[in-house]
Amino acid sequence: MTSESPQQRRYTLTVACRSAPGQVAAVAAFLAGHGAYVEQFAVYDDTLTARFFLRAVFHRRNAHASDLGRLREEFAVLAPTLDALEWQLHDLAQPLRVLLMVSKLDHCLLELLAAWKRGELPMQPVAIVSNHEDLRAMVEAHGLPYTCLPVTPQTKATQESRLLDIVQSSQADLVVLARYMQVLSDDLCRRLAGRVINIHHGFLPAFKGAKPYHQAFERGVKLIGATAHFATPDLDEGPIIDQATERVDHAHAPEDLLNVGRQLECTVLSRALKSVLEHRVFINGQRTVVLR
Repeated sequence: MTSESPQQRRYTLTVACRSAPGQVAAVAAFLAGHGAYVEQFAVYDDTLTARFFLRAVFHRRNAHASDLGRLREEFAVLAPTLDALEWQLHDLAQPLRVLLMVSKLDHCLLELLAAWKRGELPMQPVAIVSNHEDLRAMVEAHGLPYTCLPVTPQTKATQESRLLDIVQSSQADLVVLARYMQVLSDDLCRRLAGRVINIHHGFLPAFKGAKPYHQAFERGVKLIGATAHFATPDLDEGPIIDQATERVDHAHAPEDLLNVGRQLECTVLSRALKSVLEHRVFINGQRTVVLR
């Protein structure tokens, strides 16, 4: 049996720490000391919270897959000197594993799967979970496993327990609610904190409840939008990752608003997920920092 041949490997390093001088220099020295060629380097210092955020993309020649463990061990020694609150080091050849959740509407799911197939979303879909059977054939045509977990007030706790089992058994890094029309329990949101991305059919704050686009039509809105955010126990109030709006007018019927809204939902959810998959997003209290 031969050992793996060395090659050029690309990594991303993200660090969130308390603001202090010398942090950029320390990280740059670490990367230089490990023969890294830095392709991207972005930082942001939030003076309101005294938090400093850093993202670096770099590559190393003559590297092996096993080098990631050694890099992590050595950065773990440096991290306390940076007063790091959180840090991650990823091999970009290993995409994040994503579990997608959906109900009956397929537009967001189709957009994400199409972007994945095109190579635009660096992810590995590992499972599709729904509370309805409607999209099984479409999902299985993509070669992905489909699990239906019907939810009622009586079965909600049991089905969320089964969902957690699927998250764990599939080793999913992220859960994406691609128009999953069920509210996750507070307990599930806490257990998956920072790992669940939701798309909201509005530029928050927005019209709540049933038929939001009909409510918007009745109020004569001139601007509609969509918001992607992390799911938290505070319904539709989690840290916002991305948003978009589109101008509309009196000539837009409810069905027209629905079509525009669906396009926005697809765009915003795909864009937000891409930012998370590329390790650009940091949760900073009730807000996010997204390093472009």
